[in-house]
Amino acid sequence: MRSCQICQGETPLSETGQIVFSSDNSMVIAELYEQFQHEKADRNDRNTLLYLPYHSWEELKILMIRVEDYLRESDRSKLRGKLITNEGQEKIEGNEFTLDELREQVEQPKLVKIIQEKLFRSFVQPIIDAKSSKTYGYEFLLRPNSKLYPFNPGELFAFSQRSGLQSKLDSQARINAIRTSAHKLEPGTKRFINFLPSSIYNPKHCLQSTFQAARDYDVNPYDLVFEVVETEKITDLDHLKFIFSEYQQAGMKTALDDVGSGYATLEVLQELKPDYAKIDRELVKDIHIYPEKIEKIKAIRAVTGKMSTMLLAEGIESQLEYEAVKPLVDYAQGYYFGKPAVIPE
Repeated sequence: MRSCQICQGETPLSETGQIVFSSDNSMVIAELYEQFQHEKADRNDRNTLLYLPYHSWEELKILMIRVEDYLRESDRSKLRGKLITNEGQEKIEGNEFTLDELREQVEQPKLVKIIQEKLFRSFVQPIIDAKSSKTYGYEFLLRPNSKLYPFNPGELFAFSQRSGLQSKLDSQARINAIRTSAHKLEPGTKRFINFLPSSIYNPKHCLQSTFQAARDYDVNPYDLVFEVVETEKITDLDHLKFIFSEYQQAGMKTALDDVGSGYATLEVLQELKPDYAKIDRELVKDIHIYPEKIEKIKAIRAVTGKMSTMLLAEGIESQLEYEAVKPLVDYAQGYYFGKPAVIPE
């Protein structure tokens, strides 16, 4: 369970340390050992592990380039690697990455540090009950907590996927949101929290830290809503249904984001049967000007109504948009009601 090891374990990161390469093919390790003897390379007795010391990020980058240039394409796929500190040599199992993932980490050490040291916090954006116009809940959004380590949330998650760190980031972001909600929100307030399906390899195991966080911070599972992020293509519906089922069995709610365009089609909506469906913001934009957008939302409403799925319009930025969409949805969200902030509005 490589994903669970990455999610739960620490990935040592230092400007000095070692790259540890592993392979089931002993010839690959033996050839690399011969190639890098001048760099004080070391290996284990079975020729399954190779240790390459480095003393700066620049030296590390050069070593990675040389390893990749030396290996045949067929051998590259057989090699895995990780970075460890000089004191961490005994901790060599698990947390291994492909060469492509490792290269991403080497090229972006600041982003690795942000993920590794959890240099982020949760901002909240209000969600409004369309009938009462009162606050129903909040969506939790990842933001930097250090001026020294700024990041764009979308770019950070994209990097985490390229570097093999998405399980770790996604899990820690969920836990951070649950902890923040416990400190800042009253019981009974819904907490919408994003997740990446690809980060949850085995829902029964990978979601245990999320469920434990709810228990640790005394958050009622009924107040938690987990939604598929809009940036992730839905490629395995059965897997996502399994994830939704695990959340719902734990007493939590589920939401499908980006409904009405992209990958969240009406067919996907009917297949997943989430507790909430969030209308794509492009459908909401200037909806008061385009009658065809209203008709499309009415079609979505007809589907969600049969499934008892609550409909939420996001991306509302004006009173005109709100007035146009209000009769068609259960809940609303957008800058018109409040921007993401540290303190709940």
